[in-house]
Amino acid sequence: MIDPVAIKFGMFTVHWYGIIIALAIILGFSLVMYLSKKTNISSEFFLDFFIIGIPIGIIGARVYFVLFNFSYYLNNPLQIIAIWKGGLAIHGAIIGGLIVLIVLTKRRKISLWTVTDLLAPALILGQAIGRWGNFINQEAYGSIVSEEFINYFPEFIKNQMYIEGAYRHPTFLYESVWNLLIFILLIWLINKEFKKDGDVFFTYLIGYSIGRFFIEDLRTDSLMFLNIQVAQLISGLLIIFAIVMLYFRHKPNR
Repeated sequence: MIDPVAIKFGMFTVHWYGIIIALAIILGFSLVMYLSKKTNISSEFFLDFFIIGIPIGIIGARVYFVLFNFSYYLNNPLQIIAIWKGGLAIHGAIIGGLIVLIVLTKRRKISLWTVTDLLAPALILGQAIGRWGNFINQEAYGSIVSEEFINYFPEFIKNQMYIEGAYRHPTFLYESVWNLLIFILLIWLINKEFKKDGDVFFTYLIGYSIGRFFIEDLRTDSLMFLNIQVAQLISGLLIIFAIVMLYFRHKPNR
């Protein structure tokens, strides 16, 4: 098993999970700054959004996760703040970030959909990188697989996916690769003349949600609500919502 602690000096520790999340944020911010050069939206707006939106997004991701594991955290309240151990739900982060974005764009009279189009590629790239934090923490893994199956993967992945006495599906890897493919699609789409504002964001919702819906079936640590996998439910709803929005926004005489 890879040590989840990257640096330890006395009582001071830095976890790989935190380093990977920080790297995802830095690369995402850099990408947004680059893409925004082709618009009339100032870099100051995006700087303000990241300063406010990232903490709110992290809080939203944690609150979302805690709510669906309420019984555990009710008995272990001090673990609520232990985000370095993992437990950040992307759907909670999206909700938190969107709330901040809606408020900021409304106050500054900027198109919400234009901004979301610029943020979507950065978000999916960050998600692709962030899944490697799950890898280090041995979370977001799948059901049991044979050693013959896991031998198709590099040795370091095979070793890290040996959890609770058995090899597991490296679902973190499946989602990371899928997210990178969606990232490439969004970068291609963002420069196309036929797109309308919001198309990149809605394509992100559809693409990410399709992958998450099917990969979630392989996972063993899914958040549950009334015996339903929450991620699958939310993903299905987001796919329907995004398709409907794309249809009506491109429909003649809408």
